[in-house]
Amino acid sequence: MTSLPVPVVFPVGGRRLVVYVVWDRRGGVEDFVPFALAGLREQGSRVLVVVNGSLSEEGRAKLEPVSDEILVRSNAGFDIWAHKEALDHVGESIAEFDEVLLTNDTWFGPVGSFGPVLDRMAGRPVHFWGMTDHVRQEPNPFTGKGVLPYHLQSFWIAVRREMFLSEAWRRYWAELPEMPTYFDAVLKHEAVFTEVFADAGFTHDVAYPESDYPTEHPALFNADLLVDDGCPLVKRRPLFHYPPFLNRHAVSGRRVVSAMARHGYPVDLVWRNLARNVQPKVLNTDAGMLEVLSDEAREPDPEHPPRLAAVAHLTKTDDVPRVIGALRAIPHPFDLYVTLTDARAVEEVGAAVAGLDLTGLAAVDVRVVPPEGRDMSALLIGCRDVLAEDRYDLIVKVHGRTPRQRSANARRYFSRYQLENLLNSPGYVRNVLALFAKEPGLGVVYPPMMHVGYTLPGRAWSFYLPRAKQICESLGIQVPLDGISPLAPYGGMWIGRPQAIRRLVEAGFRPADYAKPTSKAVPALAKVMERLVSYAAGEDGFHTRTVITGEHAAISHTSMEYKVDQLASTTPGYPLEQIQFLHRAGWFGTGGAVAMLRMYMNINHRDVVLRLHPVLHPIGRFARFGLRTAKAAVRTVKGGRDD
Repeated sequence: MTSLPVPVVFPVGGRRLVVYVVWDRRGGVEDFVPFALAGLREQGSRVLVVVNGSLSEEGRAKLEPVSDEILVRSNAGFDIWAHKEALDHVGESIAEFDEVLLTNDTWFGPVGSFGPVLDRMAGRPVHFWGMTDHVRQEPNPFTGKGVLPYHLQSFWIAVRREMFLSEAWRRYWAELPEMPTYFDAVLKHEAVFTEVFADAGFTHDVAYPESDYPTEHPALFNADLLVDDGCPLVKRRPLFHYPPFLNRHAVSGRRVVSAMARHGYPVDLVWRNLARNVQPKVLNTDAGMLEVLSDEAREPDPEHPPRLAAVAHLTKTDDVPRVIGALRAIPHPFDLYVTLTDARAVEEVGAAVAGLDLTGLAAVDVRVVPPEGRDMSALLIGCRDVLAEDRYDLIVKVHGRTPRQRSANARRYFSRYQLENLLNSPGYVRNVLALFAKEPGLGVVYPPMMHVGYTLPGRAWSFYLPRAKQICESLGIQVPLDGISPLAPYGGMWIGRPQAIRRLVEAGFRPADYAKPTSKAVPALAKVMERLVSYAAGEDGFHTRTVITGEHAAISHTSMEYKVDQLASTTPGYPLEQIQFLHRAGWFGTGGAVAMLRMYMNINHRDVVLRLHPVLHPIGRFARFGLRTAKAAVRTVKGGRDD
């Protein structure tokens, strides 16, 4: 049996090849990538970037200053096959190096510098090493059976020449299986790589072993502790993974980002990347982006306050004290634009505004807009000139409408919730404006989703989703849409940068497009556009935060806590397992016999349901159509209306 070369340390003055893989849904390059490559370039003799998919000219211009060579390939086989093709491309010249680092764009860094950890690991005589590792698990969590072996995590694997010049190395990559799915990449490479080479006699080590941390997966569950211990990178996954799963493991993305900022990482790169590539509601949850603000200003007034405009859409003069009066809380001079649909009310509204004696009011413009589309078209069409870039730094959007189909208490609470969570007091508004001053990439803030007196949770996309998808495609918005409910200013009030809603302004819709729809097949454009505010902002790199007063946070949290407690009372497990169980069961409907049978089959005989679905689905649709037709006929005979 041939003996293996003895593992050696990385030599002083040694040469390191860095292979870095990038994938971007738009064919571009996110700003955190050049920052990472600049840090790696300081430690690498040659930096080879492999782009999975397409690469724009703008993206290439970002990569060229921080790399020696760029390869562009399809995304077949994901990062693993990209590494294979890079190694094939380097060929025999790999012998010129003492270490090969295989990595990718699934992390943010360097947090600090790569130097200390590379210097520390350079002194260890090993054949290969990783930044982090993962414990052995039985059963395998990906398959539910067998074993997930102990392994170094594949986002950072460094290999010394004694291993990458071996026959075992050549054979591993030559026989690498195809990996059509993400799980293939995990199960056929990441989970077995360490074991294959360890069994062949090669020695390995890890910079930050899981045994030093309180969980089996510190890269996901303890990223803040890793950063505090000097780990120069943070996996992106703790900031976009399924929120109930992270909740199950008590992971706080907000603390992770705080740790990164504390150690000097420019977190604007984090927010810009995640805003463009993560579902906004998922990001808002994972990163804890709800700000509970006080009425006492945390920061002194800036030397140069932002240029502010308030846009208020009113339906009647009686709205002036409630809506325009709330603008008294704005602590800096601002211009006011009032939009009305009734030209006869212009003078009366103007006089009512003047009678309020608003201290910070610099100029007033009362204008008449078409009635279609309510406050959304009033802003995006009627005040298009106000939103012109560089005219104002921030826009305060408010309106006077209240939901007509709600109880008096719900309408009252709606108005309070929207206006107070944006404009509670001068000190409160100073704190809101300070968020924008602190974060240049913050695009818009608004109150969290209402649930007191409302049934929005669980159904906020409703029948608006198909049209939302169409508009996103036409406007070039590739931010992933949230499932079930979007992150959105459902009350139609927010504070934001004009640039953040540029795409909605430039959409080219006319007032007629906002006309009241004749059926649910064509949902109201105003409500669709309202639901796309954060997605349009995200496409241009602007993130969203939600804001709430201490009083409303108390009302909301206690109410939500009680409701969740009640909803969870009949289903065992953590919220993660409860949600998964209910999703498997499917739509409950009114709890009739058919619904109960369907849920039973979904839970206990899912394979049968999948086989029968192509047959039963058309029959079900036909039956529902027939039932609706019959009900309509009965109403007609009785003289009723089919609303």
